[in-house]
Amino acid sequence: MTAAPALTRAARNPRPLFEDAAGDIAVSFEFFPPKTEKMEQVLWESIQTLAPLAPRFVSVTYGAGGSTRERTHATVERIVRETSLTAAAHLTCVAATREEIDAVARDYWDAGVRHIVALRGDPPEPGTRFQSPAGGYANAEELVAGLKRIAPFEISVAAYPECHPDSVTRIADLDNLRRKVDAGADRAITQFFFSPDCFLRFRDEAAAAGIDAEIVPGILPVSNVAQTRKFAAQCGAAIPPWMDRLFEGLDDLPDARKLVAATVAAELCARLYGEGVRHFHFYTLNRAELSYAICHLLGMRPTGKSKEQAA
Repeated sequence: MTAAPALTRAARNPRPLFEDAAGDIAVSFEFFPPKTEKMEQVLWESIQTLAPLAPRFVSVTYGAGGSTRERTHATVERIVRETSLTAAAHLTCVAATREEIDAVARDYWDAGVRHIVALRGDPPEPGTRFQSPAGGYANAEELVAGLKRIAPFEISVAAYPECHPDSVTRIADLDNLRRKVDAGADRAITQFFFSPDCFLRFRDEAAAAGIDAEIVPGILPVSNVAQTRKFAAQCGAAIPPWMDRLFEGLDDLPDARKLVAATVAAELCARLYGEGVRHFHFYTLNRAELSYAICHLLGMRPTGKSKEQAA
């Protein structure tokens, strides 16, 4: 009986994960409005660090119940005023009438903002079900349609690879996404996930359901698992057990946590890249280093400058 040939060295050692990463990607970054002067400084240092990567846009989140409305607006206006970046503002349906939301949207348009991330939003009280306020938009589909009536905004909406917690079935969840696209959404940005197959399966299901809008994977570089669990509970994302193991014993080693976080997220992006994904959206948590490192590994190099840097 002939013995099986020994594996060659090349077969034992696959090609490097980032060998083919050519920088032929486009990215966007998400920030949240700062609460303090120190947090504002960190935010603007992050924006200045990421600006040379020439993102398609940078978005600023919107707190539950409109709790960050003024800070969100101020942050977005400053980005428009002081940088060459395309700013996108989040808007939700929570705790506001249609007239109030429409007024905010008009203010954004007058300030030069042309891109909105339109979301139903989470209930102000965690654990409760969403209820549309009297005179408010009932859901993101209605919000998208309302925004398009105000002005020709570019609109991004949310998508849920692992199904939104409020959706009865995956089919119902996909139907909801299709209605948002039919109402005028230009693209969908997914909530974070940690398995490339999770996104690829969802992308195939969306295409089979007749959803032809661009679907962009949302990437969250995780350095704090406990914090991520809180986020995951709100959006129906699963955190695999192996991730807990990777961060064990690193509570007092922040630099090591960053290295592990960058490694995990970079591998996820590399595998998506290998499947043809060329657009990525990063949830930065107002920190630039991890997102910048991942973009660098994917072959991106500084090309753009903010207005302040160009001055």
